[in-house]
Amino acid sequence: MENAPTKPVRPKTLKRWLKSTSNRTFALYPGLIFLFELALHGGRIHWFGLNLLIGVPLLIWGYGQYRLGGNFRTRHGGGGPGIEVPPDRIVDNGIYAYTRNPMYLGHMIFMVGLAVTFWSWAALLLLAFHIYWFQQRALEDEKHLTQMFGADYKDYTLRVKRWIPFVI
Repeated sequence: MENAPTKPVRPKTLKRWLKSTSNRTFALYPGLIFLFELALHGGRIHWFGLNLLIGVPLLIWGYGQYRLGGNFRTRHGGGGPGIEVPPDRIVDNGIYAYTRNPMYLGHMIFMVGLAVTFWSWAALLLLAFHIYWFQQRALEDEKHLTQMFGADYKDYTLRVKRWIPFVI
């Protein structure tokens, strides 16, 4: 019995880890905001009941939407979790029947939760930058998906909003 060829294992490096948008959003940014707020407030975090009551559910919602949206897309559309390995078919059901970018939207909901939880202007700046960044990324993805799927994808874009269901 012959040995199957093995794929070379690429070492995990910090640079490679940082290239992952999800690693940055869900691990690096919360840690940095926490440390920034500690430094800004002399080693204390100013927790307010309302901030936690609103912010923590947004953190959970954003991360959950990112994970569940990605799993749904991979299961129903094929491809990989990111656009680097695009889907084999258009996914226009489930959450994708309401928003074309539920994973990106999950990132942004999480960042809103980060800003609210820590009542942090630094987290708000991070969110503002990423709103622009995700918009540009979504536009690039749409060009790529239009090339792949043609009129079917264009029809999908006419039926389903890019960001907020029934709004924008």
